Amino acid sequence: MLPSPLFGRTPSVPQSDLLLVNAKVSTLDRANPVAEAIAIRDGRFLVVGSEGEVRAAVLPDARVIDVGGRRVIPGLIDSHMHIIRGGLNFNMELRWDGVPSLAEAMAMLKQQVDRTPAPQWVRVVGGFTEHQFAEKRLPTIAELNAVAPDTPVFILHLYDRALLN
Repeated sequence: MLPSPLFGRTPSVPQSDLLLVNAKVSTLDRANPVAEAIAIRDGRFLVVGSEGEVRAAVLPDARVIDVGGRRVIPGLIDSHMHIIRGGLNFNMELRWDGVPSLAEAMAMLKQQVDRTPAPQWVRVVGGFTEHQFAEKRLPTIAELNAVAPDTPVFILHLYDRALLN
C-alpha cells in the first residue's frame, strides 16, 4: 500500500487518533458551518463537531492538539489551471504582478512590444491591480498608443475587464 499523504504511514496499519480541540473549524456545511473539534484516524476525518462528540469517538491514546481558538479550514485544491495556454503563449504574455509603478509597467510593455512580431497582440495578463502602482491608476489609451502605436495591446485587469488600444 502507498503511504498516507497526511502521516507518511501505511493506512492499513492502525494509527493513534489525532484530536484537534479549541478550534473554529470551517466545515463548509451550511447546516453546521462551524465546529469546535476534529478527530482524524488513519489520515481520514473521523468526526467533526463539538469537543464532547469528538472526544467520545477517539481512542484513549489519541494525540491532542489545542489549536488555541484559531480557524481551521479544509485543505483546498484549485485544479483550475491554464497549462495549454501557458505553454502556447508563455513568450507572448506579459505579467505585471508585483510591479511597483505604472512607469515601470509601461517600460516593460514597451520592451514586449519591441520584441513581438506583427501582427501578434501583446497581452498583459495576471493578478495585478492599479493599487499596487505608485501612481494608483491604470494606463490611459493615449499612454498605450504611445508605447504601441502599431501593435495591438490587450491588458486584462482583474479578470473582469480589459483595456485595448
